[in-house]
Amino acid sequence: MNIADIATQDYIEVDVGTRMGKVRSTFEDGNPKGIIVTNDGDYEGVISEREVLQSHVEDDAKVAALTKPSRNSPAPKVDRQEDVRETARVLIESNSKVAPVFENDELWGVITDDAILEAVLENLDTLTVEDIYTSDPVTLEEDDGIGKAINHLRENGISRIPVLNDSGYLTGVVTTHDIADFVIRKNHTMTTGDRVGDSQRLLDVPIYDIMNSPVETTTLDATAKEAVETMLGQDFAGLMVTPDDDDRVVIGVITKTDVLRALTFTEEERMDVQITNISLLDTITREGIVESIQDVSDKYADMQVVHAHVRFKEHKEKLRGTPLVHCQIRLRTNKGQVAGTGEGYGAENAFRVALDKLERNVLEVKGVTSDEEYRGQLLRKLNEL
Repeated sequence: MNIADIATQDYIEVDVGTRMGKVRSTFEDGNPKGIIVTNDGDYEGVISEREVLQSHVEDDAKVAALTKPSRNSPAPKVDRQEDVRETARVLIESNSKVAPVFENDELWGVITDDAILEAVLENLDTLTVEDIYTSDPVTLEEDDGIGKAINHLRENGISRIPVLNDSGYLTGVVTTHDIADFVIRKNHTMTTGDRVGDSQRLLDVPIYDIMNSPVETTTLDATAKEAVETMLGQDFAGLMVTPDDDDRVVIGVITKTDVLRALTFTEEERMDVQITNISLLDTITREGIVESIQDVSDKYADMQVVHAHVRFKEHKEKLRGTPLVHCQIRLRTNKGQVAGTGEGYGAENAFRVALDKLERNVLEVKGVTSDEEYRGQLLRKLNEL
């Protein structure tokens, strides 16, 4: 299936010099699916309605503030005849909810993640939530502060966190959008002087005060179609996964992105590897990442990797101009899910640290004790980092 019939021309086009206040006001007159940003008529990038409405950029700032290279480089773009699988890959790797569609090298319209999910909905009954969900989620307690939530969201590269009460039961969920909405509302009601003094107090506000409750849940045996129908119908980007017999116990999370990622799975002999924020790659290539993960997989023949997801996130800290990068590698295998995370200056260093942690976690999952040869290899890797 290609996207020719599901892409839309319901978008607005703005120049990089347009005021953010003017862009925000356009949503009062309609509901465009995306905003295409141009620079002297040439395509520059794309931003979604949610990014515009929930950004901290002042109304007098220019649109360019939301399309700087660190957010959209390279800017996503797809051909109108592109298939759904490749389009889903573009959206995931550019960490975007919307991408511009071109026809004969001319801008034609936009494609959104929701449009893709709606188009393939009938085919999703062959997958279950268990096939694609993320297990062992990061959690928060009700009295944890917003600052702690922000740290967890950033460090783990996620968009939502389940909230538990003192008994360990699921009582709510907090998302990046909940936090953005709260902070923006507070900033609008404070003067500049107030903001300086109240910044710390904002971070200390308990998650309980802003979390969403009750929580929409699903179970492992539910179909992906059922989960997506709930997300689209309720306008949720994700659901909490609980056991059949107790919806108070959270065992995982499933998001629209998880479903899109499943659309990119292939049946080829070589595993499918998805990279989020691929623009951060520096001295390492996509091919190098795939080969390294394949090497880990090949060491353990009875562990079959169905899909690998590598996510990079850049921090503000730098060393001689090279940014500190966080990397998470998550494998979906016939033995369950296994992950490794790491940080380093530059994408390659971060990836190597995460890969080493991944391999050690694979050994734990398999219950294998490393032999002396492997121990020597591991020590050499650690010495090289």
